[in-house]
Amino acid sequence: MKKFLLVSSILLVILVIFDIAHYELGLFIDFNPNKEVTTFVKTNGKEILLDDGTGYKIFEIKGVDLGSGIPGEFATSYAIDKKTYLRWFQYIQDMGANTIRVYTMLNDDFYNAFYEYNKNNENPLYLIQGLWVNDYVQYSRLDAYSEQFRGQFLKDSKKIVDIIHGKRQITIGGEAGTGFYFKDISPWVIGYILGVEWEDYTVAYTNDVQKQHTSYQGKYMKTTKEASAFEVMLAEVGDKIIDYESSRYKTQRLVAFSNWPTTDPFDYQKSVSEYFKKIAKVDVEHIETTDEFKAGHFASYHIYPYYPDYLNYVDEYEDYQDENGVKNTYQAYLKTINEHHKVPVVISEFGVPSSRGMAQKDQNTKRNQGGLNEREQGEAIVKSYQDIKAAGIDSAIIFSWQDEWFKRTWNTMHAVDLLKTPYWSDVQTNEQHFGLLAFDPGNERSVSYIDGDKEEWSDNDVVTSENGYTLSIKYDERYVYFYVNKKDYDGEKIYIPIDTTQKSGSKYSSNHDVHFSKNADFLIVIDGQKDSHIFVQERYNTLFAMFGYEINEKNSYLNPPKKDSAKFQYINLMLQTATPLLTNNKSEHAEIYEIGKLRYGNGNPNSDDFDSLADYIINGDIIEIRIPWGLLNFSDPSNMMIHDDYYENYGVEDMKITKMYIGVGNGENEIKMEEVKLKGWRKNVTYHERLKESYYMVQDMWKGSDK
Repeated sequence: MKKFLLVSSILLVILVIFDIAHYELGLFIDFNPNKEVTTFVKTNGKEILLDDGTGYKIFEIKGVDLGSGIPGEFATSYAIDKKTYLRWFQYIQDMGANTIRVYTMLNDDFYNAFYEYNKNNENPLYLIQGLWVNDYVQYSRLDAYSEQFRGQFLKDSKKIVDIIHGKRQITIGGEAGTGFYFKDISPWVIGYILGVEWEDYTVAYTNDVQKQHTSYQGKYMKTTKEASAFEVMLAEVGDKIIDYESSRYKTQRLVAFSNWPTTDPFDYQKSVSEYFKKIAKVDVEHIETTDEFKAGHFASYHIYPYYPDYLNYVDEYEDYQDENGVKNTYQAYLKTINEHHKVPVVISEFGVPSSRGMAQKDQNTKRNQGGLNEREQGEAIVKSYQDIKAAGIDSAIIFSWQDEWFKRTWNTMHAVDLLKTPYWSDVQTNEQHFGLLAFDPGNERSVSYIDGDKEEWSDNDVVTSENGYTLSIKYDERYVYFYVNKKDYDGEKIYIPIDTTQKSGSKYSSNHDVHFSKNADFLIVIDGQKDSHIFVQERYNTLFAMFGYEINEKNSYLNPPKKDSAKFQYINLMLQTATPLLTNNKSEHAEIYEIGKLRYGNGNPNSDDFDSLADYIINGDIIEIRIPWGLLNFSDPSNMMIHDDYYENYGVEDMKITKMYIGVGNGENEIKMEEVKLKGWRKNVTYHERLKESYYMVQDMWKGSDK
């Protein structure tokens, strides 16, 4: 019995060691060193060729970038389940896409679902697998040869190879997905995109401190004499991943290195390079492949119409027009990129968000970073794709498949609790709304749609009835909804004061000559279909408290507004534009635009005239309005947290509220304000999926091109 137990224990230890070595450390012995290495995808000049079993044919990537976020979860939770992935894969293929791109190692549910979807599918979806570089490492001012950067890059490259071949397990505690990766999906993985949008300071710093790294000569990749130290590092990582897959699995697939305009391979005139702080370049033309690499490499770029539009300020391109006679430096830039490269070019990110908030304007084609409804988003995607094709680039990937509530944007992140963003939908933050698939609040439908129909409103929603007006209120994870009823409404101005802080505000708006029974912080003014706004009391104006100097070169804290100031101001957001260059204006004042202007339209997605950015509608006696939480200075509505007094805290600090006060009237009499009790939903998020209008426009674009 003792011998049996001893032998059993030894065998168990051997099995554990083997399991760890084989499935967790990626150790292997090559028992077939002379076995031929094969590939089903390769490059030929500027083309990508794919063998579908009947021989190599030209393959144009029609792809979509797939993130890992869903409402109520950060992306790093990897909370999407297999059932959801399977449903999404069908939607994606029905849209006309043939490829999915993911950025990092996902949880095993993704790969299991991908295997199940493709295993008996005569028309499979293909995958481009990304290899992520940790944001903290990139932004820690480390050079790319540090252990945290290059060392981890090399370790993770082996992991992703093992994952797609179904021979890896990753336990809890990793930076990416975890699970048991035992499904071989390699027959449908066409390539890897290694890296991220490179931080230009990291590239420049690496090239400065690692000058001794002038070349790399590997079995599969090598550098030219022009290569920088950063490019030498990339060549090594690319060569190692090819070598590992060739040795262990006897297969190869395409390899690319991520890039974007910030580190594009070009030099620009001094005024442009100084304004945009263009300090670094990454050029994959300095990385070549040997005859041992049968698959080949391509150039991968994230290129959006609005950022950064270098060519708008380059003399030789300032009059460039597309085939429609429109000034189109986006198309010009794409052509410049394509003409620079001898290898295939893939635009692995392009798109625009269907968000209420905007961060940048596209000076020429108006494909802005936000401020577009879902139809306008679709039109911009289609036109951008046409520009990509007109530039001679065959393959492109739309960013992105789904909206992601957890994301942040530079011009709103100061105003929200960044640890609570997954628990509410912020339409002011453009980064949350790039998707073709929306997540709308409510398990099956939202609590209200502004469509001029009162069917979802009841007497239980009424807050106040004064002077012939009745005001009702609801809210969900995205909006506060108002329903105003006025018998025989004749189009007169409607005023809705809102008090949230109870620490500041005014009982009078000098701008509008309207009085309230309580100190209001905000004032909604409905004035027909074209001139309606929400205003903020001067003391509670976030933009001037946080960016007073950038806006008007004044330190707002030296002479703060009075707590009871009667001035109600427009609500604005900052933009990231190159206006001073464009206009030869020496002023460096930040450009702003009014985010508090209310848009008239029908907000019901089931309506033929649906406008996803509609803020209000008037239908006879019915006036329906919806106001985003962010416009009311909520930093975390899931816990009913709002901004405290900026001037007492020297910036944005949060305070919890359990009630607010609202009222309604035409301004002829003092508007009586009544209490509305507020209760957050914490992490108990409700949502349902909805394919956006833009989805169907992309479907028409891609399905139509197949006819």
